[in-house]
Amino acid sequence: MGRSQESFGKKEREKKRQKKREQKKLLKEERKANSNKGADMDSMIAYVDAYGNPTDTPPDPTVEKEEISAESIEIGVPKREKEAKPFEKTGKVAFFDTSKGYGFINEEISGERFFVHVTGLIDSIQENDQVRFELEKGPKGLNAVKVEKI
Repeated sequence: MGRSQESFGKKEREKKRQKKREQKKLLKEERKANSNKGADMDSMIAYVDAYGNPTDTPPDPTVEKEEISAESIEIGVPKREKEAKPFEKTGKVAFFDTSKGYGFINEEISGERFFVHVTGLIDSIQENDQVRFELEKGPKGLNAVKVEKI
């Protein structure tokens, strides 16, 4: 006589499947028993308070409501206002080599020294010229850009 085709592992897996089916069936019957089909309408209504949060209590009719115009509501990103000009500084050209195309500017207020390259010039400059400029982050520190004579 031959061996049975059902091994121990197969029997165990089948037992687990059967147990799961029974648990599902019990849960389904429990949900049916606890369903709200026969509940009244008041228990299913949710109210929203003045801040948009859901609550169980109805709003108080004695409280005065705040009137809001539809035009004041902004949906999305607010419009960008005009950009303010970057802070301009003034200073004096301490050194400028026209053949190499770079130099340095000393700021009037703080006395700091900033690098300037010929590509950042609006007007041509020479040493001891009074200039107005903006600062920009460069690879080795702050650089003067948009340099123009005063």
